[in-house]
Amino acid sequence: MYQDNELIIRPIEEQDLAKLWELIYKEDAPEWKKWDAPYFPHKSKPFEVFMETASQWIGAEDMWVITVDEVVCGIVSYYFEDKQAVWLELGIVIHEAGNWNKGIGTRSLKLWMDHIFNFLPLVRVGVTTWSGNERMIRVAEKLGMQMEARIRKVRFYEGKYYDSIRMGILREEWETVNLPH
Repeated sequence: MYQDNELIIRPIEEQDLAKLWELIYKEDAPEWKKWDAPYFPHKSKPFEVFMETASQWIGAEDMWVITVDEVVCGIVSYYFEDKQAVWLELGIVIHEAGNWNKGIGTRSLKLWMDHIFNFLPLVRVGVTTWSGNERMIRVAEKLGMQMEARIRKVRFYEGKYYDSIRMGILREEWETVNLPH
């Protein structure tokens, strides 16, 4: 568990599952999906079907919940780009629009990056997004990430092409920016 005042990121617990289902799978076209890789399909699923996968969520190392005042409002996650397990990509979703533009994403991702660098022997972490998600790009920049790649016009959404954006930060850069002063 990592905490920044009323904001906490922590492993998923059984009591989080109903809220996570509501935020992620209750609707076919939730508002958050317009920003989180909207060019990939998203389908709702019945609660009972979601619960069949509950054991994969509870206590997972690669996906934690974000809570504000003890209310689940999002998730942070990571995955490895390849089997070498040295190229890690982070993810974050703040699911409800009422929680956007309040600094929750920046604070949560900072805590998650602290956790990643404290517990995994990585030299770099990254974020992949698309040029239409300007908020995610700003969050990554605020946390010291640099633009590492722009793959032009490879994401197609609502009749328009967007770029895929890869941003990253090296451990030594993170430590320089985040050392206690």
